[in-house]
Amino acid sequence: MTGSADRPRAVVAVPPRLREEFFAPAAWKRLTAVADVAVLDAHGDRTALAALLPGARILVTAWGTARIDGELLTAGDRLRLVAHTGGAVSPYVGPELLERGVRVTQAGAAMARPVAEVALTFTLALLHRVHRFDHALRGGQPWDTAAAAPPRHEILGCPVGVIGASRTGRAYLALVQALGARVSVHDPLLGAEEAERLQVERVSLEQLLARSRVVAVHAPALPETRHLLGRRELALMPDGALLVNTARSWLVDEEALVDELRTGRIDAALDVYDREPLPVDHPLRALPNVLLTPHQAAATVQGRQALGESTVAEIERFTAGRPLLHEIDAAALRRVE
Repeated sequence: MTGSADRPRAVVAVPPRLREEFFAPAAWKRLTAVADVAVLDAHGDRTALAALLPGARILVTAWGTARIDGELLTAGDRLRLVAHTGGAVSPYVGPELLERGVRVTQAGAAMARPVAEVALTFTLALLHRVHRFDHALRGGQPWDTAAAAPPRHEILGCPVGVIGASRTGRAYLALVQALGARVSVHDPLLGAEEAERLQVERVSLEQLLARSRVVAVHAPALPETRHLLGRRELALMPDGALLVNTARSWLVDEEALVDELRTGRIDAALDVYDREPLPVDHPLRALPNVLLTPHQAAATVQGRQALGESTVAEIERFTAGRPLLHEIDAAALRRVE
C-alpha cells in the first residue's frame, strides 16, 4: 500500500515503550488522520524496515532506528520525509537523503526546557553541595565528618558561565537569570545585539572559565568543539568551581575531567559520558564530588510528549504543503545539540 494522495503512507519505526511515551492518544489520532500508519516495533532491524519502506512517503524515527543509507533508500523509493523524534539526526540519516530530495526534520527544540531544568537542578545541587552530603551519609561517614563540605553558595548574584547559546543554553540562562544569577556566555555565533536582548555578557572561553563559579555546557557537538574543555581549560576554573554538562561528553575531555575531579578542586554534575552505559567500575562512580545521572535529562513525561507533538505537527505541515519549522539542511545535519 502506498496511501492515497490525501493520506500518504507513514512508517513509524519507534519501539512500543517510546511510542507510548511520545504519542499521547490525541497526538496519535492526529497522526492517523493525515497518514496511513504502519508501525515497526523492531526499529533497529534493517531487514524489517526495508520490508515496510516500499510505497512509504514518511518515516518516523527514534533513538536506535536503523540508519537510513543508500540500501534502505532503494527500498524506500517514494520516501519524501524523515521525521526524527529526537534532536541529533546524524546517527540515523546521511547527506544522501538530502541529495535525493528527502526532507529531514527533528524535534530537538522540544527537549530544551526539560534539559535546562535538569541543568538548573544540577546547578543548585552543586552550589549547596547536596551531592557531597548524600555521598558522605550514604557512605557511613560520621555526622560531623559528613557536614564538613566545602563552602556553599546561593544562586542569587552567582557568576554563571554558559558555553553555547543553543536552544537549551538559552532556556537554561533564562532560568538562572530568573533566580538572580549573573550570566556570561561564550558562543562565537552570538552577536552583540542578541546578547543585549538576552541580557548576557559575551566573553571569551578563557574569561568565562576563569571567573565563573558555575560553568554550564550547552554547545553543539561539532568537529571544532571536540574536547572544547581539555586539561588547559579545566585548569583555568577557580578552586571550588562547578561544572554542569547535560549536553554531550564530546565537549569535555573525560579523562582530563576525572583527573581534575580526583584533586577535589572542582565539582561536577554529569548526564552524559564517553561510554554509555557508564561502566560499573568507571572512576566517576566513586568520586564524592560528582553528581551523576544516566543520560535522562530530557526524559520527563511532558518532554517525551512534546517530542511526539512536535513530530506530528511537522508531519501535518508536510502533508498540507506548509513550511516545516524544524527542517534540517546539509549544514545543520552535522550539528548535535
